[in-house]
Amino acid sequence: MKIAYASRTGNVESIVQSLGISSLFIENGNETMDTDYVLFTYTDGYGDVPAEVETFLISNSSHLKGVIVSGDQSYGEAYCLAGDKIAETYDVPCLYKVENSGTDSDVIAIKEILEKL
Repeated sequence: MKIAYASRTGNVESIVQSLGISSLFIENGNETMDTDYVLFTYTDGYGDVPAEVETFLISNSSHLKGVIVSGDQSYGEAYCLAGDKIAETYDVPCLYKVENSGTDSDVIAIKEILEKL
């Protein structure tokens, strides 16, 4: 399974690099993905989907199989809300929510999830 990801502060990029899986970095949303993939994203603002991710999904949602999202629990109800919004909009599962760049346990859990897809 391929990965498409957006990372502003480096948290998501750190997780993706730890997985060692082929990935596409979403820089401005004009990138394309022509095979099944899982989206890794951060949560922007107070629970928003990052603009570049929204742009990317407009053209690339047909191959989207799930979303993994990073957030900060100090935002309360908005924690990882971008993942929930994407899951609902594109009818895919929110596969995992991770605090910032995650832990070794998070990386192991994410690897197991990806292996089952």
